[in-house]
Formats: sequence, C-alpha cells, structure tokens
Amino acid sequence: MLTDIQDAYGHLLSDYHNGQENVEVVEREDGFIDVSRLGPFNYFAEYEDWAEHQRLAIAHATGRVLDIGCGVGRHCLYLQEQGHDVLGTDISPLAIQTCQSRGLKNAVVAPITQLSSKIGTFDTILMMGHNFGLVGSYKRAKWLLKRFAAMTTDTAKIIAETMDPYQTTEPGHLAYHQFNRDRGRMSGQLRLRIRYRQYTTPWFDYLFVSKTEIEDILDGTAWRIERYIDAADTPTYVAILSKCMHS
Repeated sequence: MLTDIQDAYGHLLSDYHNGQENVEVVEREDGFIDVSRLGPFNYFAEYEDWAEHQRLAIAHATGRVLDIGCGVGRHCLYLQEQGHDVLGTDISPLAIQTCQSRGLKNAVVAPITQLSSKIGTFDTILMMGHNFGLVGSYKRAKWLLKRFAAMTTDTAKIIAETMDPYQTTEPGHLAYHQFNRDRGRMSGQLRLRIRYRQYTTPWFDYLFVSKTEIEDILDGTAWRIERYIDAADTPTYVAILSKCMHS
C-alpha cells in the first residue's frame, strides 16, 4: 500500500476532484519527463466524452466486472449505472476514496499482484486507460493471466487497452527502446514514477506492447484474442481477450 507521500496520483486526482486545476507529471527512469496536457480531466471524463474505441470496448463488458487500476472510477461508475456488479481496485488509497465519494459502491485498495479469487469470481476484467500496462513485464504478464484465469468464469473476457510502442519517431523513445533491449527488457517496458507537488510514487514498470507481442504473451495461457479495436489516429488499441474453451 502506498504511503501518503507516495500517493502522488491520488493527491492529483483528489485535488482535481475538489476543484483544483493541475497537471500530471510522469518521469521515466532515463530522465524523460512527460506532462499530460489534458491533466486529469480524462480520468473524470463522462461516457459521452470517451474516445470511440473506448465506448466500443466497454460494450464487451458482461456480468460481474473487476476494474483493475480504476483511478477515480470513470469506467466503474458507468458500468454500475448500467446495472453491473462492479469492483474497482487501485493501488492508490486516495483514488479509491475519490471513487467512493463519487458513488462507487465497491472499491478496494490493492495492487494488481495481490488480486486473486479471494475477492470473488468475475465475468469481465477491465484494464482500460492503457492499464494492460500494469502487468509490468513479459514474465509477470503470463503469471497474472494465469491468476486471472483462476478468478473468472468459463466465458470471461479481459478488456485490455494498451499502445504499440513502435509507432513513434521520437528519438528519445527509440533510444529508450534500445536501452531496454540491451538489458533484456521488452522495448515498451517503461520504468516510471508519477510526481505531483511534493508527492512521488515509487518507481514501477508499465508495459506497452504491439499486437504481435500481446499474442506472444497470451501463448500458453487460458486467453486468446477475440478482436482488436483500434483508436483513431493514435497507436492505442484495445484487445478483447476471451477464455479458450479447452482451458
């Protein structure tokens, strides 16, 4: 669990929720700094303001839903309104508090690695907002997908949003890809931390994958690609994963 001083993301969202304009600062281990122009506005976006690929993706949610890395609950709250039984999880205590203050009935503070069938069985696992990235690495992705198989129904789906890291011409990103490959990591395996005012999260791995790479990760797991939903004009896409019948 993050301590208060580590919960940069939560403080950012909580302050924004309370009417304070701010921006999200993401720092990569090589010193690259990214400041989100939209700030946290996106995290609070209503369904009507979501990108089309996200609206198409969420339509695949059925039954009981687990939203991993739920933030302030924009997807959870929409699904709850649609009548779904939804559980939101996030590593940020303040994000979960904000979810609850916005009306989300079920939300718990938990890192992705601690999710198991102890919290229930689900029909849909939601990893929107690029949150397939929370798998962190190739090896951990395979391990987590096995865990997800054990906590879902036979007809379950995973709605996984990510981004193809290779669709860039930015020299800094390309150099970082090479830096990763040189030390045996996947090109799109980012080591990041979030900063906000005096708050800084611990460093964490966040994985961006191409379609070829996600298919490689799924190989030997209980999951297969059902379909891809591509974003317009960006390298972002959603992979709808369904459980193999023989698993």
